[in-house]
Amino acid sequence: MKKMRMMLVVAMLAMVTAVSAQMNLGIKGGVNMSNFYGEELDDQNMKIGFHVGLAADFDFAYNSAIQTGLYFTTKGAEYSSTFEDVSGEFTVNPMYLQLPVHYAYKLDVTPGTRIVFHGGPYAAYGVGGKSKFSASVGDLGGEGEADVFGDDGFLKRFDAGLGLGVGAELGPILLDLGWDMGLINIVDSEDGDLKNQNAYLSIGYRF
Repeated sequence: MKKMRMMLVVAMLAMVTAVSAQMNLGIKGGVNMSNFYGEELDDQNMKIGFHVGLAADFDFAYNSAIQTGLYFTTKGAEYSSTFEDVSGEFTVNPMYLQLPVHYAYKLDVTPGTRIVFHGGPYAAYGVGGKSKFSASVGDLGGEGEADVFGDDGFLKRFDAGLGLGVGAELGPILLDLGWDMGLINIVDSEDGDLKNQNAYLSIGYRF
């Protein structure tokens, strides 16, 4: 009986929290700067990409919120190598649907303006993308491309990790600067150890 009462109390508290939470929706998009880590490859360059999606903000306590949403985002890396008259470039451009769940602390600066510190996990699922390569030996060269996911791809579709960021709420305008670090090896273990990492700059609008 005591356990039943405790479960009822916990359920009621959860319902009250859900009802009392103020939900705000918005749209966000911006620039990504991504590469891989965990694999010892030389000349690993930051790849420029983008993200766009729906943002949801649940204010459940004074200056505290849960931030989530669903975003279409590109990640990956660029590699290039040159040795005497031999050169090559390899670009990996995976595309994901990503769901973050961050705790956010909002610091009031002026009426209508707040600084937001946030962090938490994310999960992502690969929905497409291509890997492209080109090589040249003297005056001879060639290029090609292949899928990064699926039967012909070399990346696993599921990714998950942790993110940190700092942003600002300027009335309905949202600014955000953050970094996501993947914690899952996105290639088969016999092929090595490869994880995503991505820095991003976002601008958004809250309805």
